[in-house]
Amino acid sequence: MSSRILLISDLHLEPGRPDITAALFAFLKRNAAACGALYILGDLFEVWIGDDDASELSAAVASALSSFHEAGADIFIIHGNRDFLLGDTYAASCGATLIDDSTVIDTPVGPALVLHGDDLCTDDVEYLKFRNTVRQEFWQQDFLSKTLLERRAFANQARQQSQQATSTKQNAIMDVNAASVEQRLLETGQKLMIHGHTHRPQVHALELGGSKAQRVVLGDWDKHGWFVEIDAKGLRLEKFPL
Repeated sequence: MSSRILLISDLHLEPGRPDITAALFAFLKRNAAACGALYILGDLFEVWIGDDDASELSAAVASALSSFHEAGADIFIIHGNRDFLLGDTYAASCGATLIDDSTVIDTPVGPALVLHGDDLCTDDVEYLKFRNTVRQEFWQQDFLSKTLLERRAFANQARQQSQQATSTKQNAIMDVNAASVEQRLLETGQKLMIHGHTHRPQVHALELGGSKAQRVVLGDWDKHGWFVEIDAKGLRLEKFPL
């Protein structure tokens, strides 16, 4: 199996953006049988209201990921703020495994802490309150017990409220908090962090307790597709036009 690792996030797949879905399928085809592991760091889908909400899009994505897995790659998925209800049933249909946010993984350049990144935006107090609520097991069980029609209505309302709130927030509030990043790295004893969520792709050099560290931010798939590639030659943040 190849030791090469790929990481992506924030595709926000939805029926209204078939170009992004096509770009994902092309990306998987290009890298099939040439990758040991693929990590999807959240927000694979724009919205996810439960594994029982079957659609042509979700079935096609599952089929493509399953084929990629069968070609030799392990696939791991972290929940994002849009698809935190994605469950084990759908992950299994993709040939994938759900892993916890803030998981340390082995890579050809050493261990890396991978996460979606939304819980590092600690200046956005309102969002963190919402996140803490919807990540509770009792809330999710109650939500999933509702009809698909009720869940869709809630998701549409939440999306509209999120867009309204985002339009009035300062950009800095929606970015990660530098102290929270440093604290997370120190808590986990890591020197390399890779995340998405903020849609601000960049490789950041950090000073951490007198030693060098690195934070790599994946971009969202909108005008470009973004991925991190790690192999024996090192780590690279790459993009390609959709």
